[in-house]
Amino acid sequence: MNNLVSSRSVGGACLLCRRGVAVSARVTQRAQSSGTAGRVNPAQHQLHPPALTRLSSRLLSSRQGGMMNVFDRSMKRRQKKWASSLQDNTKYDYLRDEVGSRVADRIYDIARTFPLALDVGCGKSHIAEHLSKEVVERLFLTDISDGLLRQKKGSEMPTHCVMADEEFLPFRENTFDLVVSSLSMHWINDLPGALRQIHQVLKPDGVFIGAMVGGETLYELRCSLQLAELEREGGFSPHISPYTAVTDLGNLLGQAGFNMLTVDVDEIQVHYPGMLEVMCDLQGMGESNCAWNRKSLLHRDTILAAAAVYKEMYGNEDGSVPATFEILYMIGWKPHESQAKPAKRGSATVSFADLSKISQSEASIKTDKP
Repeated sequence: MNNLVSSRSVGGACLLCRRGVAVSARVTQRAQSSGTAGRVNPAQHQLHPPALTRLSSRLLSSRQGGMMNVFDRSMKRRQKKWASSLQDNTKYDYLRDEVGSRVADRIYDIARTFPLALDVGCGKSHIAEHLSKEVVERLFLTDISDGLLRQKKGSEMPTHCVMADEEFLPFRENTFDLVVSSLSMHWINDLPGALRQIHQVLKPDGVFIGAMVGGETLYELRCSLQLAELEREGGFSPHISPYTAVTDLGNLLGQAGFNMLTVDVDEIQVHYPGMLEVMCDLQGMGESNCAWNRKSLLHRDTILAAAAVYKEMYGNEDGSVPATFEILYMIGWKPHESQAKPAKRGSATVSFADLSKISQSEASIKTDKP
């Protein structure tokens, strides 16, 4: 069983030491959550195959001539289909369940009920299982893999599954009160366009709450593979997909039209017996690299050398190795006239200099008292 360790950092100042230095972090415990950090017992969840709806009409499209095309989306669909076909695929849900519960925590922080919500790239609905019908009354689930949708986890509220690509949301404008997404947006080619589509399908004063993988994810694996390839093959190829930096998220949300933005960072560390187990679990999650410039073949000698480098540079005293997942959380609201707005520049009636005079007068009054 993998041990999952987490540390919260705000504004990019991570509390976990990096680059193989011994770390001290708290073990994530969620006594009040139905999700469990670590491997999942399949008997804990009742899987009911839902009725799938395939919507071929793409009402909203953000593709433009200059859009970046980094990922092979058809390859990602095949990877997810293969992962969903595994008989024991629930044992690879530990990371998605943990992040899904943390997204649900952020939904509970908003004191309102959402009549209609949308989960973009839901997988097996790892967020819905942590929500109650008092918070979300109805939920639409979308994913590119019908195999994952058919294995969706049970939830209190009624759900409707729609097989759709995250890059082409088949919904009309001003439809949903809440849109959520967990660990799927890092595979989107046109992330700014996807955020604009989410903004469009939200009702005014609706909120988007998302979580995606950040740029420091799996730095141990990336560094080990690069060093091993340099030593064995005289050069290296990208084996870890490119990820979004936390410093870019605020700008992307603002450009999409969101306001009242919140961005924060979590680091989740999972401990494995070795590097091969890390790669095996990533494949079981459907998280293998699908970048167009990926290298299709990795030599056996290079893999063995990378595993040795991984254990030497980052290994723990008990023989296990850590794998770090940087999770970026974002919250953005669609503008509405009822929302609080900043005062106009120069409209202040009190100067900060006057505040210092007030504190000085109060101090003199206290000294004058007998």
